[in-house]
Amino acid sequence: MSGHFRPDQVDLAILNALQDDLPLVSRPWKAIADRLGISETDILDRMKRLGVAGIIRDISPFLESRHLGLHAATLVALHVPEERVDEIAAIISSYAEVSHNFKRDHYYSLWFTIAAQNVEGIQRVLDEILQRIGIPASDVLDLPTVKKIKIDVRFSFLPAQSGEITDGSD
Repeated sequence: MSGHFRPDQVDLAILNALQDDLPLVSRPWKAIADRLGISETDILDRMKRLGVAGIIRDISPFLESRHLGLHAATLVALHVPEERVDEIAAIISSYAEVSHNFKRDHYYSLWFTIAAQNVEGIQRVLDEILQRIGIPASDVLDLPTVKKIKIDVRFSFLPAQSGEITDGSD
């Protein structure tokens, strides 16, 4: 489906709206739907279709880790044999201190982030992961956060960031 699906103006308005703060109400999708002038059922159906098409991958919060007591973070890259990527990614993902991991087409093929209360906590988790997966230190890049910079990236899918749904006839 993803090769043939083309979002219409309503889908684009939904994509714009999903980049804003999610209303903290009992029915957030209804609140967004009301703002867009569509039904709650319609927005849910369209979001599902956008997900199946691969346009929406995930809807999740961005948490400010420092406010949660996590004052240290690092980005780790590993050189992992292709046949072990899934196995090692599963081990890495089992740690609460790891927010996500991803595969890259690169010598360092598996990347992940660790957050902890301090540098010692990060080192403890990283040492344990490396011991469990058997990857030598020579195949590890540990890139600790030196300065945290947050960039708010939003994509405008409708003209002039209007958020209005039009029939496309003008």
